[in-house]
Amino acid sequence: MPQAIKYKAKSIIYFEGDVSDKVFILQSGKVSLISTDIDTGMQNRELVKTGEFFGVKSSLGKFPREETADVLVDSVVLVFGVLEFEKLIYANPRITLQMLKVFSNQLRRIHRQVENLLATEEQVNPEKGLFGIGEYYFKAQKFKPALYALRRYLTYYPAGVHQARATEYLVSIEKCPPGKTPAVSPAHFAKGFEGGSSASADAAAYFNGVTLFSAEKYEEAISSFKQYVSANPEAEYAVKALSEIGKAFYSLKKYDECIKHFSTMIQKYSKHAEVGEFLLYLGMSCNAKGDKAKAEGFFNKVIQIAEEGSETKRKAKKELKELGGR
Repeated sequence: MPQAIKYKAKSIIYFEGDVSDKVFILQSGKVSLISTDIDTGMQNRELVKTGEFFGVKSSLGKFPREETADVLVDSVVLVFGVLEFEKLIYANPRITLQMLKVFSNQLRRIHRQVENLLATEEQVNPEKGLFGIGEYYFKAQKFKPALYALRRYLTYYPAGVHQARATEYLVSIEKCPPGKTPAVSPAHFAKGFEGGSSASADAAAYFNGVTLFSAEKYEEAISSFKQYVSANPEAEYAVKALSEIGKAFYSLKKYDECIKHFSTMIQKYSKHAEVGEFLLYLGMSCNAKGDKAKAEGFFNKVIQIAEEGSETKRKAKKELKELGGR
């Protein structure tokens, strides 16, 4: 049976990027969905109407949330599991029609954005169009919308035609120091993969790991990242590959291995810019094992050292809030 859950004003039902199988219907109150416009890179706010559902696409499609659900006033929300929601729509055909109208409008809007960005009247292949959006913004040096589109591309098309280039663009943005401009040319980006004549093969191992991780093939991803690190133990992207290995352990629920892995990384890379993320995964692993005290300590450390406004600090605050910490 669906649950009726009360949310206080200014609380969050879920964050963009979260993964969950829950579907929501607003029973009373006000909820706003905050998303990033792929055309402008600006934030959009869309009010959920009473009786309207949200969180459907990501739940049914099993991909990360595309928006943040922000509670504006005290609200009551009905929470369904996927199977419960499917039973509801089978018993109420009008709900299915409402869903189709919403999704059709969204698809038409995205299609228009793709056509405008690519300045063409030709019918756009969805995969090509989504990659085109990411590449357009990357080359225009508008990196926030580029990140959004490229991440969506790799989520929906982990083995797509443009996977390698999308990964190159994405990683070059993520690894770029604050205040610097990521390399626009993939050829320039490839210089970060050292190793002489074997550079392309080593880079392929890294990109293959990213693809496998996106496809939730975590064991295979670990093997691919280990292959890259073995060939390039001192390369700049070795730390990134090692970090992905730890995340894969966490996704596999191998929490002891995750803790051991990131603990070793912190000892070796204590001054690394992403040490906050290492600590975050230590906290989440301890929490998953039931060690709340250690988890709280790690989350507080992340909040202390992570850059203000960063995704890592946001996640740590969210985890700490769920623990009941302050």
